[in-house]
Amino acid sequence: MRVECEDQLIPQEHQARVIWRVVETLDVAAFHEPIRAREGVCGRNATDPRLLIALWLYAVTRGIGSARELARLCVESRPYRWLCGGVTINHHTLSDFRVGHAQALDELFTQVLALLVSKGVVKVRRISQDGTRVRASAGASSFRRGEKLAVLLEQAHAHVGQLRALLDDPERSAGLSAKKKAAKLRAARQRQQRVEQALAALPALQAKQQAAAKQAGNGKYGQKLKKNQPRVSTTDPEARVMKMPDGGFAPAMNVQIATDVESRAIVGVDVCNAGSDKGQAPPMRRQVEERTGQKVQEHLIDGGFLVLEEIDAAEQEQVTLYVPPPKPHDPGKAGSEYLPKKSDSPAQATWRERMAGEEAKVIYKQRASTSETVNADLKQHRGLVPLTVRGLTKARSIALWCALAYNVLHFGGNLLV
Repeated sequence: MRVECEDQLIPQEHQARVIWRVVETLDVAAFHEPIRAREGVCGRNATDPRLLIALWLYAVTRGIGSARELARLCVESRPYRWLCGGVTINHHTLSDFRVGHAQALDELFTQVLALLVSKGVVKVRRISQDGTRVRASAGASSFRRGEKLAVLLEQAHAHVGQLRALLDDPERSAGLSAKKKAAKLRAARQRQQRVEQALAALPALQAKQQAAAKQAGNGKYGQKLKKNQPRVSTTDPEARVMKMPDGGFAPAMNVQIATDVESRAIVGVDVCNAGSDKGQAPPMRRQVEERTGQKVQEHLIDGGFLVLEEIDAAEQEQVTLYVPPPKPHDPGKAGSEYLPKKSDSPAQATWRERMAGEEAKVIYKQRASTSETVNADLKQHRGLVPLTVRGLTKARSIALWCALAYNVLHFGGNLLV
């Protein structure tokens, strides 16, 4: 038999203690605002947000992204038991907290970055950005065309009406508790809402496809685009079919990560449902500058981000873009991709000449050594795995938890100095 107190569960230098000390230094007032059970008000005491933040941060640093698994570890694992300090937590509380405070979580990520910037650890003079596709919580068979969606919406309306009639009949619903009745009605309403959201997303997709078909012209590919009808998922209307790293296609979200090249800290996070990275560089640059209060001077991106007009805009913002020019289809006729074209603006011509130099090639190599390795770290060790939540807002919360845990894990000592 062993007699020990809660504080003896883990060594003094354990990582869980570091994370708890970091959380103690942070301002988490934004997480307290939704709490309705307060002193002098009826209701059960709420779980302290600091505890939930610390639990999720430690769990994500260990690659755990399941609320049920985390709830089990809070009972069986010593580090998690030490963090709980005798407080019991169920998986519903953990799951709701993980995706229910998107704005507060975003502010917390900014707060940690501001601390690292103030201590001189993070400098965003040169940043690297990359997008990575994460499997969405939607099946390929859940994508339906407009005609089928209209039929499904009628069926969903009818199902809600039939369920209401059943639940309102005391004889027919005698065997169901109030909790089960509410759960059944909630599930039916959520199904109806998802179909409505899918129908609402169709016009934008149709306009996008028509623009793409017009740009493709009357060729074989253009004719194919004109005939195809866009489809939307009834499971997650905000998910889109994208090309994945393995070369296949699957419902996914596009997670954008910006990294400070010098410190390798994550300084920007966003999630979108665009299958291409085009147009994602300027918003990320503005986000990084707003979070850190620093000016981005050099931006490293791969060819998938390239939009020629953005090179001119970056020049006006006094930002140097490092992105490889696309190789011509016929090098013998068009010449090298580094030679200025007749249609190039002065900024575009300067960019091509700059990328031909050895110095630019050495700098651009830093993109792979930062963005690629950080993305791999998040996917392999920080829980950025196929999503179990639906919608861009919740997916962004998951990405923020992973990025926040990465920064705390690598720079926790600097935050405590």
